[in-house]
Amino acid sequence: MMDNSQSDGIVQSGPGGLPFVTLVTGDGARAVVCLHGAHVTSWVPAGEDGDRLFLSSRSEFREGTAIRGGVPISFPQFATQGPLPKHGFARLTTWELVSLEAGSEAVAVFRLADSAETRAIWPHPFVAEMTVRVSGASISMEFVVGNTGQDPFSFTAALHTYLRVYDVREAAIVGLQGTRYRDKAAGETEPEDRERELRIDGEVDRVYLNAPRVVELQEGGRTVEVASTGFADIVVWNPGAEAAAKLADMEPDGHLRMLCIEAAAAGSPVYVAPGERWIGSQTLTAR
Repeated sequence: MMDNSQSDGIVQSGPGGLPFVTLVTGDGARAVVCLHGAHVTSWVPAGEDGDRLFLSSRSEFREGTAIRGGVPISFPQFATQGPLPKHGFARLTTWELVSLEAGSEAVAVFRLADSAETRAIWPHPFVAEMTVRVSGASISMEFVVGNTGQDPFSFTAALHTYLRVYDVREAAIVGLQGTRYRDKAAGETEPEDRERELRIDGEVDRVYLNAPRVVELQEGGRTVEVASTGFADIVVWNPGAEAAAKLADMEPDGHLRMLCIEAAAAGSPVYVAPGERWIGSQTLTAR
């Protein structure tokens, strides 16, 4: 394990001069995390050559700007569900690398605490930690939010995971049947998903409420299992061709090579009492 005094040489300069750390295990599993947002930008399971996360070739790597792809952290606001900047400030802020361990499992811990800048737009003392664990065919991300103030607060959040696919039109999500969802693309309706598989045909922007703990993304003879704890909901998002064309940081036809399946607390806010903390996690397993 390292501490901050030993971090020289561990934190490397990456695209745009932003600081990155690389997690590598003895079996060859690998992940890359940018301290800007504690943002996982790459995950390659052991025994594989290709990345299981989508990262747009047009992503901007600069302070104050979100990275398009990987796993952005939405906190303390999901999307536009409140007065803060879209998806909050966590993904736009540099986090502290607290520790890094390597071996059969590689583990990195990142921390973000309130500051004058965060309190100016969200007036709550807090400390958040993101723990990234890589081993074999899996990567897990544990997100912890502690209330260090004297008053309760609430937030919404998500681990906005961009999974790489060969062609989203050939992909299917299994496990959401029977779950109600808020359909933003259809005007915030709340139907129930009655299909055994969710297939993507154009824009999809859904918050599945009180969702199953495990779903699967299946495509091209391979699978990614998405398992979560603590987060009540699952978000499924793909901008579709028309909306994707308006995203300056999305590569041409990039929407065909990605599908977001996100562990989220978006349907209802999470409340944290003074001195208490909340924990949510998401684990991706490749098969």
